[in-house]
Amino acid sequence: MSKQTLKTIAGIILLSLASTVSMASNTNGMIKIKSTHSVSETINKLEAVLTKKGMTIFKRVDHTAGANKVGLQLRPTELLIFGNPKVGTPLMQCSQTAALDLPQKALVYKDKKGQVWLAYNDPAYMAKRHNIHGCEKAVQKVTKALATFASIATE
Repeated sequence: MSKQTLKTIAGIILLSLASTVSMASNTNGMIKIKSTHSVSETINKLEAVLTKKGMTIFKRVDHTAGANKVGLQLRPTELLIFGNPKVGTPLMQCSQTAALDLPQKALVYKDKKGQVWLAYNDPAYMAKRHNIHGCEKAVQKVTKALATFASIATE
């Protein structure tokens, strides 16, 4: 492979990473990623990949339907509660209060401008919040897995 080809590939990779970073933000421990799909399609894709990877889906909450039942309006907003004891238990062994934030939750919603977002709690923020020490590998594993699942659901 020529040097020029390698430079081109490296440039494409860097551009791709920059594009992904610009579509995601991390504020107050919440990671938000722009979706190219509707709320329903995004959460369906997320649920499918989580199920495929062996995660337990505990509950899917349609907040918009709940609002409609009481005569209120809410833009499309759905929450998915999911987890895997093999992943969550080690975090709780390091700090039992982590159970307040487990199982994981992902929120998919449409904002005022019509943009669909997928949001979830940053595992590193959760680790800091619960003073989790000695579980860095588990936190990194969860961080990587959530980023992968979110990417699949939103692209």
